[in-house]
Amino acid sequence: MEVTAVATQGGYGSSNWVSSYLLMFSDSGRNWKQYRQEDSIWGFSGNANADSVVYCRLQPSIKAKFLRFIPLEWNPKGRIGMRIEVFGCAYRSEVVELDGQSSLLYRFDEKPLSPIKDIISLKFKTMQSDGVLLHRGGQSGDHLTLELRRGRLFLLINSGEAPSASTQTLVNLSLGSLLDDQHWHAVLVQSTGQQGNFTVDEHRHHFQVQGETNYLDLHSEISFGGISAPGPPVSFAQKNFHGCLENLYYNGVDIIDLAKRGKPQIITMGNVSFSCSQPQPVPVTFQSARSFLALPGTAGEDAVSVAFQFRTWNEQGRLLSMDLVSGGLLLVLQDGRLSLSLFQPGRLPSDLTAGCPDNSFGSKCQSSLDGFQGCLRLITISNKAVDLVAVQQGALGNFSDLQIDSCGITDRCLPNYCEHGGECSQDWSTFHCDCAGTGYRGATCHNSIYEQSCEAYKHRGNTSGFYYIDSDGSGPLGPFLAYCNMTETAWTVLQHNGSELTRVRGAQPESSHTGLFEYAASLEQLQATINLAEHCEQELAYYCKRSRLVDKQDGAPLSWWVGRTKDMQTYWGGSWPDLKKCTCGFEGNCIDAQYYCNCNADRNEWTNDTGFLSYKEHLPVTKIVITDTGRPHSEAAYKLGPLRCRGDRSFWNSASFNTEASYLHFPTFHGELSADVSFFFKTTASSGVFLENLGITDFIRIELRAPAEVTFSFDVGNGPFEISVQSPSRFNDNQWHHVRVERNVREASIRVDQLLQKTQPAPTDGHALLQLNSQLFVGGTATRQRGFLGCIRSLRLNGLPLDLEERAKVTPGVDPGCRGHCGSYGRLCRHGGTCQEKPRGFSCDCTFSAYTGPFCSEEISAYFGSGSSVMYSFQEHSSLSKNASSHAASFHGDMKLSREVIQFSFRTARTPSLLVYLSSFYKEYLSVILAKNGSLQIRYKLDRHQDPDVISFDFKTLADGQLHHVKIEREEGVVFVEIDENTRRHVHLSSGTEFGAVRALVLGRIVEHSDVDQETALAGAQGFVGCLSAVQLSHVAPLKAALHPSHSAPITVKGHVTESSCAAQTGTDAMSRERTHSFADHSGTIDDREPIANAIRSDSAVIGGLIAVVIFILLCTTAIAVRIYQQKRLYKRNEAKRPENVDSAEAVLKTELRVQDAINENQKEYFF
Repeated sequence: MEVTAVATQGGYGSSNWVSSYLLMFSDSGRNWKQYRQEDSIWGFSGNANADSVVYCRLQPSIKAKFLRFIPLEWNPKGRIGMRIEVFGCAYRSEVVELDGQSSLLYRFDEKPLSPIKDIISLKFKTMQSDGVLLHRGGQSGDHLTLELRRGRLFLLINSGEAPSASTQTLVNLSLGSLLDDQHWHAVLVQSTGQQGNFTVDEHRHHFQVQGETNYLDLHSEISFGGISAPGPPVSFAQKNFHGCLENLYYNGVDIIDLAKRGKPQIITMGNVSFSCSQPQPVPVTFQSARSFLALPGTAGEDAVSVAFQFRTWNEQGRLLSMDLVSGGLLLVLQDGRLSLSLFQPGRLPSDLTAGCPDNSFGSKCQSSLDGFQGCLRLITISNKAVDLVAVQQGALGNFSDLQIDSCGITDRCLPNYCEHGGECSQDWSTFHCDCAGTGYRGATCHNSIYEQSCEAYKHRGNTSGFYYIDSDGSGPLGPFLAYCNMTETAWTVLQHNGSELTRVRGAQPESSHTGLFEYAASLEQLQATINLAEHCEQELAYYCKRSRLVDKQDGAPLSWWVGRTKDMQTYWGGSWPDLKKCTCGFEGNCIDAQYYCNCNADRNEWTNDTGFLSYKEHLPVTKIVITDTGRPHSEAAYKLGPLRCRGDRSFWNSASFNTEASYLHFPTFHGELSADVSFFFKTTASSGVFLENLGITDFIRIELRAPAEVTFSFDVGNGPFEISVQSPSRFNDNQWHHVRVERNVREASIRVDQLLQKTQPAPTDGHALLQLNSQLFVGGTATRQRGFLGCIRSLRLNGLPLDLEERAKVTPGVDPGCRGHCGSYGRLCRHGGTCQEKPRGFSCDCTFSAYTGPFCSEEISAYFGSGSSVMYSFQEHSSLSKNASSHAASFHGDMKLSREVIQFSFRTARTPSLLVYLSSFYKEYLSVILAKNGSLQIRYKLDRHQDPDVISFDFKTLADGQLHHVKIEREEGVVFVEIDENTRRHVHLSSGTEFGAVRALVLGRIVEHSDVDQETALAGAQGFVGCLSAVQLSHVAPLKAALHPSHSAPITVKGHVTESSCAAQTGTDAMSRERTHSFADHSGTIDDREPIANAIRSDSAVIGGLIAVVIFILLCTTAIAVRIYQQKRLYKRNEAKRPENVDSAEAVLKTELRVQDAINENQKEYFF
């Protein structure tokens, strides 16, 4: 019968009832199987008294002849007492038994040409691990096969005409495990076209046939139990099925009924019987490492043979031991392999033991190997079957902790709880996930090891570079590689395969040109990235010559592009979808005012419609189609830039909770098997609930339990659990703290900031599903008690962000957004940068730092050529501090400078060299030089009437081509010097304690007359050749003012000074590697001494450069004059000789555009 429910009640009028029990079922009474709930729960909840009825619905139902109830717990003040009622209905069964040589062949009407829905359903049971259950062949090797392999069921759909062997198998799925256990298993295969479902017992897998084939070319016959008809060879062993099939249906046709009635559609091959009379072996389960079964041997014989079948997940254990007269035999499983050991064998065998009893086999049972855990069946001794029922009844042998007449082994990797491609392995009690190479970690490979955006990487302090991005965190989308450009906001840059300029000729509506773009990420990954971003853009440059975008007559598009929505888009860069214009039409400056795009003017000369596409819902561009380059002299070219997305809307998405009764509510959180929650919080309150979601009995809750304790509480049906993280410092310090909790079928964990993660293992055979049904409460609870006061930011559930700000806009007591980020992130602003608050985040102000970049961490370095210098001039002495900037005035005027800090790095191999020179209007100075022997000297002259104090470091030469760091701090007459962070010295000056009004800070050569000592004068005349980096005098950064001017600064650059990455390189040759950004003879604010004129007079290279410029202008004038008289012939010649090489298309197009621009310019000037 089919059992759908059971009900239990205690003994009538007594104190006897059972509070929990196991339910087992069988169709033979010899081989039992335990009924499980939720794939892991074995026990049923029973009664709490003698009178109430506890009803339990069985999902799925049971088809069985026998039921067994095994009490586990009962009333401790009474005894076992059960009244049982079973609910169900009659079950119709058609059975056929196949002996491994037989099969059924069903022939049906010819299949239609269009794909139809196929449904195959059956049940089977067998003791054999391999065999073909059904097979339908076709032309050219096409086939559909259902095959049992090593106890697993495989569905194979194969296309023999696939272009390559790798694509021949369109579907290759496996479901089920341990299916050769002589129990009934249900199979259902449903397919319609390319879609289908494959179900074994209660495990379902949806599949989609790969490729473009809607249906296979299959014969109108199908065989069951083997491959009945000859055909092309198949790729698997053709072993027939040996066992029983029940209720076999193909598209609603009862195959077994047709076979029983001898219908002509069924061809029976071999011996087939319509009953299931297979032997029912009695299995035995070894439930623990101390389980054993001791059986009597065959005394009096010279030889003994033992045979059995076993099944286990453990890689090691003792299978068999046998004591002999003067020795013994030991069969063990070690590292998954069988090992047989003999110990002084005699002739008379004694008892045989499976497993390991406490007193068996002497010391060998006390070795490092544990006892066997698993199942045995078909045990024979000297070719005689062992009656395990007699063992169970105590009539034969001895045993302990065994489960006889049932194999209790389970496949804990079915279903596979290892996510994101993690590999599942198992032993007797649990499973393990190998997450290597997946990009995820944790007990079930649930937690991504990568950040969800470039913005998140930026606020970990990372600089620009390539990073793996996982936009949905623990969600189904995998990580992908992207370039993160860390500016004030983080940009995610995604390249594609079509970044080069592409030229198009000869395209017509009937033979259009189509350009396809493939990205390093899938469209789903791109969509997730775009949805997170605050802004996305993609530059599309379209060049045209007699190539229109729109037909003038009917307005039909002649060229268009396609985005991720797969719709035709006819607007172009710089415009919006509804306008259907180009940039010039949007701005109103097209070359022909009657059109909205330059290309629609249909000019016989090159023009373009270029701009940024920024409508996020249509990005990225995946295809461009061009159809109007088939006319004479018609041509087009296009170039698509990378997809660039800025920011992360979820990273700064936050809400402020102002009262304990306030909260935000969201739909129920669904994290039945795996659930993770992550967020930032900051507060000054001592306690409060961050998040809560309730079910009937299940719940999850995350709260600040105490000022230094965060707690994760949950219940999935096994009783409430709590995990807490305690910190040595308080969490209610109004700083941002990060919380991440996770619960899966293996364990629950919580981590706060960088503190040690706390973990709670899940019960081995407990409830696994988290079943919630209430709203999700954020910042409070359903009871409006113990609410959270403070800010919550970047809340994500299973990788998906919640929009706190949008919900807070309509919720009393909660405000969108939260300020105060600098308190937590200000440490990221380095080298004197100051943190600036923003509505969504913060930024680092590097104005008074010698560094640049988003966190003021990028050194500004310069290569100084021979005779070059950089001079930062302070206010003239005559005006003192009047009309001066606040920072310049701090160095001179009526005040005396009693302290300063100078820091810089350098790399050079030239001596002598002047590194830094600070002059005063009172003829006082500070010079930092490298002497002839390479030693570093610091010379302070704070009194013009005395000789300078000299601080010398001659422990080694610093002109060694290596990078060195120098820091000088002076506090009145005490100087502290640090070199390379390991050499330090304190010195007391004798020349004075105050610096007069500061005049200038010079790097490199001193070009003006100065009253300095001989060593400084010699070094100043030689200047400096090499690399200077991150030079800073208090708030003044001369290199930054020269190379990155943000405002007018009193800076003068002379000679060859170029920005360089020399400070980050190694070796002396690195100083010659420069960027193209040159500042030779570039000056800022011009002072009374005309630094530009002085530079020209002092550097003959500049004069040569000016002469070269004049000559170049004369040559250009001559060339233009020639083009004026030969413009038509020159234009035709360029048309005829245009290169065809696609790789040089961009260079050629730019050349043509320059020629065209020159012609147009000449036409404007000379032709009226």
